[in-house]
Amino acid sequence: MSMFGDGLDAAMHKTFTRPAPKSAGARMRYLVRKLGGTRQVAQMLRISQRTVERYVKDQIRKPRPDLAARLEREVKSRWQPQIRAKARRKAATTGGIVIDTRARLGYTAPIGSTDQDRIRHLTIALPPLYAARLFDAQDAGATDTRLQEIAAEALKEVYFQDGGRRAGSLEEVRFTDIEHLEFDL
Repeated sequence: MSMFGDGLDAAMHKTFTRPAPKSAGARMRYLVRKLGGTRQVAQMLRISQRTVERYVKDQIRKPRPDLAARLEREVKSRWQPQIRAKARRKAATTGGIVIDTRARLGYTAPIGSTDQDRIRHLTIALPPLYAARLFDAQDAGATDTRLQEIAAEALKEVYFQDGGRRAGSLEEVRFTDIEHLEFDL
């Protein structure tokens, strides 16, 4: 399970203006329209073309759990691409992104400071630069670890250093033991 990737996707889903199709037949019809035929949908979902045709005609209504999950994931990844792009563009240029997390946060600092990490619950608005970096890394196929590093850098600048007004000698922020993570645009 990709905590950061799924969190960014969930934030995108909140921006949708219309709900995605719910029934298996409606989802299948949407994918057939998007991909241009039942053969492409069948190859993508790893099922037979005839099975896709049966879903389109509502002859089959209840997919297996694994197929239902793949179907939902594929529809949501293609649903309202213009709305998704507009929300990403806004977050990356003017709006930024809000991160709500409960995790163990600590930092590496010079000798003599209290750098003990502890559980903190933070709701922080990150600047557009970090929203753009998170989305670009996600598009490039970055691992959850890389997305976590970007979020830690953002928390270092925004929370610990307050935009350069304090704690200028911090070297690294540790962002571990994540209990809760949610993004909002």
